[in-house]
Amino acid sequence: MHSEEKDILLRIFIGENDHHKGRPLYEAIVKKARELDLAGATVLRGIMGFGADSRLKSAHILDLSNDLPIVIEIIDKPEQIDKLIPFLDEVVTEGLVTIESIRVLKYRNHSGT
Repeated sequence: MHSEEKDILLRIFIGENDHHKGRPLYEAIVKKARELDLAGATVLRGIMGFGADSRLKSAHILDLSNDLPIVIEIIDKPEQIDKLIPFLDEVVTEGLVTIESIRVLKYRNHSGT
C-alpha cells in the first residue's frame, strides 16, 4: 500500500561529547521525542565533520577524536515537531537545528504484518 503525506524533517547537529544532566544529549533528545509521542527518531554518528569552531573532527584512528558529529533526524507533522522545539532551545547550547518540509512516501506491507 502506498500513501503520501507532507511532513516536517527536524535535523539536529550536535557533538558526541554534548551532554544534558549527565547523559549524552542525543539520548536526552530522543527520549524527550518519545515522551512527546513523536513518530520516531534516528541518531546518526558521523565519521568526519566540523562545526562553527572549524575544528575538524574525524574517526581516523590517528586523530583520536572522541567528539564526532551526531545528527538526529525526526520526521512528523509540524504540530508534533513544534512540541519539541522548547526543549531543544533549552538543551542545544551549541549546534545547528534545521527544519524542512518534506514529502513522505509510505510503503506498508499489504498483509498488515
